[in-house]
Amino acid sequence: MRPYSVDFRQKIIDVWKKEKISIRGLAQRFDVAKSFIQKLLKQHKETGDIRPRPQGGSPPTKLNSEQLIILIEIIEANNDATLEELSDLLYEKTQVKVSRATLGRLTQKLNYSFKKKHYTRRKKKVTGYSKKEWNTGQKFGKLRYQN
Repeated sequence: MRPYSVDFRQKIIDVWKKEKISIRGLAQRFDVAKSFIQKLLKQHKETGDIRPRPQGGSPPTKLNSEQLIILIEIIEANNDATLEELSDLLYEKTQVKVSRATLGRLTQKLNYSFKKKHYTRRKKKVTGYSKKEWNTGQKFGKLRYQN
């Protein structure tokens, strides 16, 4: 839900100053929640400002820019390491403990992939018997292979 406009907030403050209506009365008059009026009046008394405060936002990252550079160096030096091993190596160098999940998100943002490459040749895949052989239960020929 979007915050109420500054004009609307100012109208509420003006009515509250002129008529000295209760918080519940203001809420009913402007058809808003009582808690909104309470927060607005508290904010007005403490800061004098009635603009809406910033909403939400994501929490700050666990690692600063220097620590991210160290993480990149660790990844490049140990490209076969698991996330758990990377977490331990990072802790040894920076004394910052980062969970496996957080490290996974960080490496994803840095576009690092830890998928292992298989250097052995793939085996042929058996596709099965022909339809005739399957229906009769007899095995007449060789299996068909697919590369």
